[in-house]
Amino acid sequence: MNAVVSPAVESADTPAERKLAFERNKLAKRLMRETGRAIGDFNMIEQGDRVMVCLSGGKDSYGLLDILMRLRERAPIDFEIIAVNLDQKQPGFPDHILPEYLQRIGVPYHIETQDTYSIVTRVIPEGKTMCSLCSRLRRGILYRVADELGATKIALGHHRDDILATFMMNMFYGGVLKSMPPKLVSDDGRHTVIRPLAYVKEDDLVAYAAWREFPIIPCNLCGSQDGLKRQEAGRLIDEWESRFPGRIDNMFNALGRVVPSHLMDRGLFDFAGLKPTGEPHPEGDTAFDPVEPAGAATDESCGEPAPDTGLRPVQIIRRRTDA
Repeated sequence: MNAVVSPAVESADTPAERKLAFERNKLAKRLMRETGRAIGDFNMIEQGDRVMVCLSGGKDSYGLLDILMRLRERAPIDFEIIAVNLDQKQPGFPDHILPEYLQRIGVPYHIETQDTYSIVTRVIPEGKTMCSLCSRLRRGILYRVADELGATKIALGHHRDDILATFMMNMFYGGVLKSMPPKLVSDDGRHTVIRPLAYVKEDDLVAYAAWREFPIIPCNLCGSQDGLKRQEAGRLIDEWESRFPGRIDNMFNALGRVVPSHLMDRGLFDFAGLKPTGEPHPEGDTAFDPVEPAGAATDESCGEPAPDTGLRPVQIIRRRTDA
């Protein structure tokens, strides 16, 4: 496999091969489109940036690196890419795979070796989840490496399903409406972290990794532990999507359509100071607007579908009241 060759170009002779090539071409275009859209929406990459792509050896980070390399070829701006892997000295970790792969595709890279495995296994009791401590140690090391390499952006491979799972975990177990933002500034105020795959579905990354034959390295330190809350959230998302197709898309879209006045956070909206002004709101009493799928409105008099008036529900109510 030569990762430098455009993934959208394949020869196809038989009907089955032509169908496969067609599906793969659609997949590649979808991944490029959704990644490019996220980068544009959140202004993730700018002229002259040096983007440090954190490469773990999993499908997501491989996909991120591959897609960013494709997008750079057609981008209207110039930016650099450097791949960075943190070798945490896990027993049995095949430390030759990533250097060989990165040399083959011709991307600059840096392998940082830090024995965080020994620290985590010494501090965390056997059988307990290691992810939290491992993540904090890894994050601190990567921030330092970004400084040393002169990276202006740190790119992580989290995708749409990761963002949703984090949202559900925080809501169910932490009691807070919080997720992974597509772009953030680190706590020390010195680093910009971006998630270009924020709009990408995990299933697409799975298919892309199989097609591109990435040399996947399994994580045996934290990602394979049983009973993790993230795995529970993932199973819940999968079950919900199988029972109600499209609902997960709606849930994800809701993360970008927040209405503070219709929640309960007094720090985001001044409920205490809220008083009537005597002036009607241009959109009516929106707190009581029903939430229904498009085209689901029915005529109350006979139960048949109501004609499409082009009006919001509150405007329909006003019209009937005025009549």
